Amino acid sequence: MNMRPLRYYLPFAICVVSSFVAYITSAGILDKVLAWWPAAVTMVFGSFIAGASAEGGGAIAFPVFTLILKIAPIDARSFSFAIQSIGMVSASLLILGRGIPIETRAVLWPALGGVAGLLFGTWFVVPFLEPIQTKLFFVSLWMAFGIGLFLANRNKARIVRPGLDDVLSRNDILTLLGAGMVGGVVTAIFGNGVDLVTFCVLTLWYGIDEKVATPTSVVLMSILTVCGFALHALVVRDVSENVYHAWLAAAPVVLIFAPLGAFVISKWNRMAIANLLVTIIVLQLIGALWVLKPTLEHLVLSAVVVVIGSLAMRLLDRTQKAGQ
Repeated sequence: MNMRPLRYYLPFAICVVSSFVAYITSAGILDKVLAWWPAAVTMVFGSFIAGASAEGGGAIAFPVFTLILKIAPIDARSFSFAIQSIGMVSASLLILGRGIPIETRAVLWPALGGVAGLLFGTWFVVPFLEPIQTKLFFVSLWMAFGIGLFLANRNKARIVRPGLDDVLSRNDILTLLGAGMVGGVVTAIFGNGVDLVTFCVLTLWYGIDEKVATPTSVVLMSILTVCGFALHALVVRDVSENVYHAWLAAAPVVLIFAPLGAFVISKWNRMAIANLLVTIIVLQLIGALWVLKPTLEHLVLSAVVVVIGSLAMRLLDRTQKAGQ
């Protein structure tokens, strides 16, 4: 059996499992960890989606935790950072080990902008958001992107490219930095977002094939999620004990299913990838509206975000114009 594609992933997985088992045993917290089995079940699906699409595992964990398990958004965000530091990193290591094509420059520049946006969002945006507004903004923003991607792919003449130009212009670098900064602010709120924002710019603005943009966004998110987890665990110090227990419970699951998602999606065509992403986004919005039972004011807020976001996606979509 050829183990070369696993050369980065296996050492990481062995290190994580052995470290977690040793800590749980020595700390005597097995019962507390097992009590968080819903987190592990959630991440079976969430981590697979994280590895297979431009939505990090937090895109599943955040709405499930806040909408169904009634966990505060701040803890849901911290869990998103924590669990993605295992799942997204393991998926990224499998992507690199298997040599799945990525656009390296769309990792580097958005990552630099993303860290700046993450820091800004943590101290100057998050403290001013109310929980229900945060939840609705999350699903509405994603819905706007889903509409943009759906409309882009309706154009059969859409131009699809394998990567960025050989030499990036100053405007290209600023665009990628800007996408990273915006995505970093979104990530500060939800625990993920820079991956989807960058995926949006790559596919709609630059016309990059979803088969390249997806693994690129996974690798990018793995960098931001490690930074975010370190920021909240070591600097802000607002990661609760429950989050750590949920993290320990779900980590073995994401170690398996996130890389599995990355492997499976590498076998799909770009339209199947796009359709999967749009389906997930629509289900998220329906689930949020059903669970939250928003007031008219909240529905208006959601509609405004969807409409403005959708218009922004259409303006961003240069591939649509090029194909006409």
